[in-house]
Amino acid sequence: MRFWDWQADARRTTRWLLLLFAGCVLVSLAAVHGGLTLAWWLLFSHAGMDYPKGFVLTNVGVTLMLILGGWWLTREELSQGGQKLAQRIGARQARPAQGQAEQQLCNIVQEMCVAAQMQPPQVVVLARTDAINAFAAGWTQDDAIVAVTQGALDYLTRDEMQGLVAHELSHLKEGDTLLNMQLAGMVSGLELVYNFGDTVRERGGLAWWFGTVVMAAGFVGWCSGRLLKAAVSRQREYLADARAVQWTRSRDALGGVLRKVMTQRQAAAQFRGGWLGDARSHAGLNHPLVQHMLLAETPDSSKLEHWLDAHPPLEARVERIYGRPMRGLPLHACATNP
Repeated sequence: MRFWDWQADARRTTRWLLLLFAGCVLVSLAAVHGGLTLAWWLLFSHAGMDYPKGFVLTNVGVTLMLILGGWWLTREELSQGGQKLAQRIGARQARPAQGQAEQQLCNIVQEMCVAAQMQPPQVVVLARTDAINAFAAGWTQDDAIVAVTQGALDYLTRDEMQGLVAHELSHLKEGDTLLNMQLAGMVSGLELVYNFGDTVRERGGLAWWFGTVVMAAGFVGWCSGRLLKAAVSRQREYLADARAVQWTRSRDALGGVLRKVMTQRQAAAQFRGGWLGDARSHAGLNHPLVQHMLLAETPDSSKLEHWLDAHPPLEARVERIYGRPMRGLPLHACATNP
């Protein structure tokens, strides 16, 4: 894997997507104002009525206030910190004295932080989750966490655990958690524009026309924002994959993790209702604040063509790491990882 090239490509693509996201916000502002201007002209031009004083400033100002207001509210909700988030989903602090697997996990986090030249985060475990997965969260070094599932402790070798931890540390190193929080806030702001238009529309009469215009502009902006946010998230996953290969100097480290996740997914698809399909399999991972942070997003077949997925397909990530398609790896319990 040409990890330096993939990192540069992911960063370059991210910059372009962020520019498009900023353009999406500006277009939403222009669309709301343009739509309200058209609605006013259609309704009142025959009566010779001029546009009200401050018409442009009011349209743009109210729309911008809604967008920034939604961003601020979401930011406040998401900025509680990694440790509080871990508590909300039922994760506990790792206990090195409890067993060799958790001791090894803590050692690996320390080792990879040396390779990444960063301060070690707190290590937590989702002890009731059988699926192989992990996530990193935190907006400052003091509250950063790396959360690992019991399934990862049970089925990953030491080298594979290094790849998993390296991937999550990349998200902290690159500031991906903060970036996702900011984008989620802006998307919520665009949704608030849509909701405001819906509220105005319900009043009927002339308000119905103006509300419909605001709703339409807000809906387009909201959908575009969600698509761009998901695209940015997918690029950050590719970047974290490349970072993991760089820091571990092994394709099989992270590659083995993703291939074992593929095996679990295939087994879950074949045996619906079995242990991989029950609530324990993904306990704690379905929380809306966690989904976009995971190493591998939990499956959701209801998403149309996966345009809104925060993660690239597992097969695409594995192919990028190895340079060719690869099959899943068999699962063998290795909780004592020598």
